[in-house]
This record gives sequence, structure tokens and C-alpha cells, in this order.
Amino acid sequence: MKKLTLILAAVITLTAFTTGITKWVNDDPHSQLGFTVTHLGIADVSGTFNDFDVTVVSSKDDFSDAVFELTAQTASIDTRVEARNNHLKSADFFDAAKFPRLTFKSTKIRQTSKDRYRLTGDLTLHGVTKTVSLDLLYKGSVENPMSKKATAGFQVTGTIKRSDFNLGSGFPAPMISDEVRIKADGEFVKADK
Repeated sequence: MKKLTLILAAVITLTAFTTGITKWVNDDPHSQLGFTVTHLGIADVSGTFNDFDVTVVSSKDDFSDAVFELTAQTASIDTRVEARNNHLKSADFFDAAKFPRLTFKSTKIRQTSKDRYRLTGDLTLHGVTKTVSLDLLYKGSVENPMSKKATAGFQVTGTIKRSDFNLGSGFPAPMISDEVRIKADGEFVKADK
């Protein structure tokens, strides 16, 4: 009887720690992972990664304890110019054959104001992992009238340096800016349990 009581107590304790955690996944048609660089110091060139997955795990309604994880396929890069896309996939830049994925996993989230956070995590790109900090805006949650599912919206912005990841080292900053501006927008659907 004592053993059964201990087992039941353990199950109840474990359940208490896991019941409030919710997982959210990005809704592909309503999500975009974009970037912008400056070319020759005079014009911005933007692109996207078209094949990516993001999960958000949180136990709080305001997402103040959220953990974000992203995986993107580097070969899905799209700048609307096929020759440029192919060059970016080559060993001169992303080397998509050798490094097929880029990943980000948040390690810390800090609220800076209402619905605004500083998201810090490890970005792995071109075989290099660096800690980066990005701005996160929680845009709210609604029930999608079409799917009848809870849906949350987020926007992530920030800047990274391509030199930190040995990306395009043969192309100096006057040709292509070292700073790469990131802008990701997404709708996230509460995952079925």
C-alpha cells in the first residue's frame, strides 16, 4: 500500500509540472523568415528561407517563459533571382550541401515592455554557433475563424554579422554589408495534445 501511495504521489507531482505547458507550431502559409543586406552600400536586397519549422513551448499566456526553436533548410533560400540563389547556396556563402540547416534555440527571454521581449539564444549557421539576441513582439492570440484553433502571432527582428559565421568572407562589406537584418513574422497554432 505504501508503495502504491508513493507511485501515485509521483504521478500527480509529474502531472502538475507538465499539464500547463503548451506547444505551438508555425502555420506555414502565414509565416515568413526574411533577411536583408545592403549591396554596394546603396541598395537593400531581401530574401527569405521558404522551408522552415518553428516551435514555441510556453506555460504562460503572455509567453514570458517561452522557448523558441527554429530549423531552416539553407537550400530553400530565395532572393527572387535564380543565379543569386544558386550563388548563395554555393561554398562562397551558405554551402548548403555541407551545411543543409540553420538552427536557433532560445536560452533566455526577458520582457522589456508590454508584449515586447529580448530573445537570446544559440544560432548555428554555416557550421558556427554563436549567441545572438533578437527583439520579439508578441502580437496577440485569437481563435482562427476558419480552423477554430487558437493562433498566436509573433514578430522577431534583429541584426547579425555574417562575418561572425564565416559567411561570404570573400565579399567585403563595401560590396555586401556585414550586417544582416532579420525579420521573421509568424502565426502559430496550438498543437494538438
